[in-house]
Amino acid sequence: MLNNIYKDAEDRMKKSLEALRQVLSKLRTGRAHPSLLESVMIPYYGTPTPLNQVANVTVEDARTLSIVPWEKNLVQEIDKAIRSSDLGLNPSVAGVNIRVPLPPLTEERRRELVRHVKGEAEETRVAIRNIRRDANTQIKQLLKAKEITEDDERKAEDSVQKIVDRYIADVEKIVVNKEAELMEV
Repeated sequence: MLNNIYKDAEDRMKKSLEALRQVLSKLRTGRAHPSLLESVMIPYYGTPTPLNQVANVTVEDARTLSIVPWEKNLVQEIDKAIRSSDLGLNPSVAGVNIRVPLPPLTEERRRELVRHVKGEAEETRVAIRNIRRDANTQIKQLLKAKEITEDDERKAEDSVQKIVDRYIADVEKIVVNKEAELMEV
């Protein structure tokens, strides 16, 4: 019973941590990376399709992405989709190649991104604490149903807290790494 509670809590915390990683991977640092354009959707035969499913996205140099669509008629659609996205990028079209230069980040923008990272991290911490609360509620229900003793309850709550501490430490590591990456000039 208690092992199921621990496992469920840990699985949910892993998902919260993974969601944080996913959100932070979309934050643009000064470096070009194909994952920056993962959220861009292209209308492909009437269906919104991720850019990486209709074109090759490669890193040309540290500040430039290169996009080569698989079909020539998609060049204008890709250009329009990137311009209208909330990424603030201005692609340039040269025949069938699309180059996306990444402007350098200003100090103010870097600080704004760091604040955003810290906000996302706090949301993840809150989610982890909510998972702890749910697990502790389940443990209290087991105690109420007299399936475990009070000593078992205390030990179980301590075990849940250790899991929480481990995942919050992971959140902190992720935040420190992302902050260093963002502030790097």
